[in-house]
Amino acid sequence: MKKYLAEMVGTMVLVLMGCGVAVSLGCDPVNNIPAVVGTALAFGLAVVAMAYTIGGISGCHINPAITLGCFLTKRISAKDCAMYMIFQVIGAFIGSAILYLLVGNVEGMEGTGANDLQEGVSVLGGLLAEIFFTCVFVLVVLGATAKTNGATNNFAGLAIGLSLVLVHLVCIRYTGTSVNPARSIAPAVFQCGTALTNLWIFIVGPFVGAILAAIIWKIVEPKEEA
Repeated sequence: MKKYLAEMVGTMVLVLMGCGVAVSLGCDPVNNIPAVVGTALAFGLAVVAMAYTIGGISGCHINPAITLGCFLTKRISAKDCAMYMIFQVIGAFIGSAILYLLVGNVEGMEGTGANDLQEGVSVLGGLLAEIFFTCVFVLVVLGATAKTNGATNNFAGLAIGLSLVLVHLVCIRYTGTSVNPARSIAPAVFQCGTALTNLWIFIVGPFVGAILAAIIWKIVEPKEEA
């Protein structure tokens, strides 16, 4: 049970800090580039912090897409896969609820950092962005944490956090960057509107991306040492 609770806490921190910075800085990929950089760093730093906090307990997935990738590469059981996802979503709701409470008591601030299609981006464009960038992100996770990939797992938390910063810097202009269904579900429920209408993009896209990443990793994964 401890690893499930660790996933809940980790996802709560990720959503509260990442989405919290996006709301506080007024992240706008067209008119406020410094806020985009700040938001990208916030999500990346949250992952690094949690990786070294709960990584030894649960592996610090804090993302259903990563959990799916680990399940498909036979690193976790079906039971753990399901339970991780459930507790990740619960953690995301806790983080979003805290942020919603804070924002509601500050004049001039609104929203919960929910993902949505950005100006001029089509549904297909948003879906493709979430698929491609989730694939890259999950592939980094699978490679950095693989026991067959040399000593890379010693710095996995840092590599994963930095890759999430990079993914955000590229993808925010398209979808606000999800690559994490839990991170999208909870804020959308609190924010409603088109964020809730388009929520399916931020569930389907990351899961498809995770599947592609698992396939790619199975092809390129180094063989076990004798």
